[in-house]
Amino acid sequence: MGGKVYATHVGLVEYGRGVVSVIALEAGYTPMVGDTVIGYIVDIDVGQWIVDINAPMNAVLKVPDAMEVPFTPDLVMTDFLDVGDTIVAKVVDLDRKRTPILSILGGELGRVDEGLVVEMTPSKVPRLIGKKGSMVSMILKETGCRLVIGENGRILIQCANREDEELIVSIIRKIEREAHTTGLTNRVHDYIMRMRGVKNG
Repeated sequence: MGGKVYATHVGLVEYGRGVVSVIALEAGYTPMVGDTVIGYIVDIDVGQWIVDINAPMNAVLKVPDAMEVPFTPDLVMTDFLDVGDTIVAKVVDLDRKRTPILSILGGELGRVDEGLVVEMTPSKVPRLIGKKGSMVSMILKETGCRLVIGENGRILIQCANREDEELIVSIIRKIEREAHTTGLTNRVHDYIMRMRGVKNG
């Protein structure tokens, strides 16, 4: 408008090649096809599981998108996934009502059997990832932990010990608090070094 760009949310400006984007700091999660999400099974319906993915509406995981077999009346769905289970899934479609359709087939998708899940503001997830993955790569290198980052603001943390899990949680909280600032990757690196020095020394 008049050669100026206006954002609909308060956030951080990122300049790309001919593109200006804004990372909103407080926006909720809106599911999009291709997103990786971490969800909780909250109900079971005929031929499908109902999944909380931290969105305005629950998602649906159908039997063929979970176990590569068609649904049959004698299938005991709770033998595979039950209420209370945690899954890593992909959003593969949105139906006419914008209900997210999930799949857990392929890659590192499926039921989560170990680790800790924490939540952060979904719009701040890009700050945890960093430009070209710089932030998360540094965190993984310095801690040796494994992270699965859901675009829905849930992060699965898998570390060798409880102390490292707690360190990762504190790192995530720091990133969430300071998401609006510059130089965050360097400060997080210094924070890890300082905390590891305390733990090891």
